[in-house]
Amino acid sequence: MRPDIPTEAQDPIDANWQWLQATARALGAALVGSTSLERVDRPVHLTPQERAGLTHAISLAVRLSRAVLDGLEDGPNLIYKWHYRQANVQLDKIAFLLADAIQERGYRALPIAASQTIDWQKQIGHLSHRHVAAASGLGWIGRNNLLVTPQYGAQVRLVTVLTSMPLPQGQPLPFGCGECRACLPACPVGALGETPSEWKYEDCFRLLDSFARKRNLGLHICGLCVKACPGPQKLR
Repeated sequence: MRPDIPTEAQDPIDANWQWLQATARALGAALVGSTSLERVDRPVHLTPQERAGLTHAISLAVRLSRAVLDGLEDGPNLIYKWHYRQANVQLDKIAFLLADAIQERGYRALPIAASQTIDWQKQIGHLSHRHVAAASGLGWIGRNNLLVTPQYGAQVRLVTVLTSMPLPQGQPLPFGCGECRACLPACPVGALGETPSEWKYEDCFRLLDSFARKRNLGLHICGLCVKACPGPQKLR
């Protein structure tokens, strides 16, 4: 009997979850979580046809290289640009292959690109990967306004697969930054505050725009607050 086929005595949601974890990790995901789509407290920008039947969200993360992040001094460099882009490529591949595997099991699955802007003025994508991840229990939204995971801090990139597959509800984690404020002085323009809601979007984006133009990167990236946040397990 194939190990990924649930027995009559096995709860189908547990069976789906076991299969999902094994499959996603085999594809290269470092972290895997799931939640019902209705628990994600941010808009999902999809047409009714695209969203039809999709009840659950799968959050997937890959870890960024500490060596690459250690090379950041006063902003992004070409190595970080390449690493950032390759992380997104890897995430999109994982999401694509996972969605295909889910379809093979008879469910609908829609992979959402790791980094795709659908409204440049508002700087939004089809959904917020970090809020899906927080609802899935992978971490919390930190002072840096990024997802902070217990294992890797903010040093991850994220992608989402929406599906009709019944899956368990991840348990959201409480705010866990504690006394750590390493990201605040790391920001060159002071765009971060005591809470995620104090993040100064305009100041942050102006800095990213400057980096994209003056450093010939062509991408709106920084990485300094990511570098400053290795996670609570690394700070013990």
